[in-house]
Amino acid sequence: MTPPPAARPSSGPPSHARTLRTLLPHLWPPGETGVKVRVVAALCLLVAAKVANVAVPLLYARAVDALAPAEGAAAVAAVPVALILGYGLLRISASLFGELRNVVFVKVQARAARRLSLAVFRHLHALSLRFHLDRQTGGLSRIVERGTKAITFVLSILLFSIGPTILEILFVALVLWALFDVSFALVTLGTIAAYVAFTLMFTNWRLRFRRRMNETDQEANTKAVDSLLNFETVKYFGNEAHEARRYDASLARYEQAYARSEQTLNMLNAGQATIIAIGLTAVMLMAGAGVARGTMTVGDFVLVNTYLIQLYLPLNVLGFMYRELRQGLTDMEEMFALLDQRQEVADAPGAPPLAPGPGEVRFEEVRFGYRPDREILHGVSFTVPPGRTLAIVGPTGAGKSTISRLLFRFYDATAGRILVDGQDIRGVTQQSLRAAIGVVPQDTVLFNDTIRYNIAYGRPDATEEEIVEAAKLAQVHDFVLRLPQGYDTIVGERGLKLSGGEKQRVAIARTILKNPRILILDEATSALDTRTEQEIQSALKSAAAGRTTLVIAHRLSTVVEADEIIVLQEGRIAERGDHPSLIAKGGLYADMWRRQAEAIAAAEAAAAARAAADLDRIPARPGEPA
Repeated sequence: MTPPPAARPSSGPPSHARTLRTLLPHLWPPGETGVKVRVVAALCLLVAAKVANVAVPLLYARAVDALAPAEGAAAVAAVPVALILGYGLLRISASLFGELRNVVFVKVQARAARRLSLAVFRHLHALSLRFHLDRQTGGLSRIVERGTKAITFVLSILLFSIGPTILEILFVALVLWALFDVSFALVTLGTIAAYVAFTLMFTNWRLRFRRRMNETDQEANTKAVDSLLNFETVKYFGNEAHEARRYDASLARYEQAYARSEQTLNMLNAGQATIIAIGLTAVMLMAGAGVARGTMTVGDFVLVNTYLIQLYLPLNVLGFMYRELRQGLTDMEEMFALLDQRQEVADAPGAPPLAPGPGEVRFEEVRFGYRPDREILHGVSFTVPPGRTLAIVGPTGAGKSTISRLLFRFYDATAGRILVDGQDIRGVTQQSLRAAIGVVPQDTVLFNDTIRYNIAYGRPDATEEEIVEAAKLAQVHDFVLRLPQGYDTIVGERGLKLSGGEKQRVAIARTILKNPRILILDEATSALDTRTEQEIQSALKSAAAGRTTLVIAHRLSTVVEADEIIVLQEGRIAERGDHPSLIAKGGLYADMWRRQAEAIAAAEAAAAARAAADLDRIPARPGEPA
């Protein structure tokens, strides 16, 4: 089996154009007329705001000319009321159009972020188990978090900061050309071109430091999440100081990368300020010369000065926004790279759902390896008739759990076939296949929610009565009623507030609620003590009643009632039969049974000896023999 391609490393070459091509279609989604109307309206408001903004200095300059006394005149003849009122109205209009644009477009931004985040979330759930075993959850969550935030930010600055600023620059250049001389427009555009070129080159150079900062941030977050998820293990080994050192080492790398990123940012700011200052000085010298020659009025001088000051702020913001845009695109690129991950286990084109049936399971010469150079299963074949129980036992590494993963289609077999009710599972939809199979794993992980929610996870639309009935069958109902909050009790992170047996009962209850035709018990009691295991066995029998059941077990005492037992050894079926026949055969199964029986007898003898020793240490009462 060919492994899926690895995610693009964050230090690789940027593909921002491709990222934008992925993003922009979400601004014009097919079939969503309301979103399209909002986009068009926002663009119209954007143009109107910039036209009003460019017209403001024109009225201001004419008002200055009207107020400036003519040569030899003693006083101003009249106040240009119309020009001043028009000036005020245009300023209000520019601001109002800009705010209305944001009001109209904000829903488009939110919708695009929602659609893309949902697409990534669904794709992550569609990826194979292999992908999730190779990646760390903390790092993945950080990538998605940063990418989601970047979507709304990039849309905002791209469409309503950088785009409008460029549009305003073009408007100003045209006005300067039309009113004065082409040299004013050329100097203005030349200054902007130098500013943009410097910003592009410098930002591209310093992008490596931002990427390094992201990598170290993700590394530190991953270590923190991993350590906290394994809180108990840290405590067991007293490794709090070790975990703190590992986290601090990651933070130190982040500190260094962050400092380098900020230092280069300061260098960029200094260069941008120098270019703007040179451009401003040149244009003001030209305007001053025009006034001195009499070809320009004081109002024209004020007009040029006002335009340049008006452009200075957006240009200053343009540099910042461009840097943030590149950084936002980098964050989005990492998130979109997850969408590039190939879905290793995918439905065949036009695959139908699994047809109803009694639940027969058949493996035909199945071969599989997690890596191409190391095969785990070597031609395994067996059949589980409907409603019967098959137990799979064998030493560690024999391939027992691999069989359950292949049946649930976490992976596809590299050779052979797996059939459910005569249908090759590769030819039906994964959703329908998994709906027909219930799994009670060895390590039950619960959501940090209520007991009710965790049981109802087997069928989220189940009624309260159905949830309670499943809990009764799993023998967890009485325990829940003894809790102060009952079914509203929060189970904690990964269910750590419950004991192992209680978690297993909740897992059995939600599997019963799912009502699958096939049940997989994957070493469901191997992590429990003998007494709890015996109690859970009764609940498991209720869950397995009337269902085709595969029991993957380490403790042979849990499989003695199975209709058939197969013994795996190095990926091959070494023995098969029921419990009495395998014992009578005196082979591998009988040897495993003998060893486990001896281990249990030794444990019981040791427990009895400890109990006797404890009794001997109790002092005798007066009058009793010592």
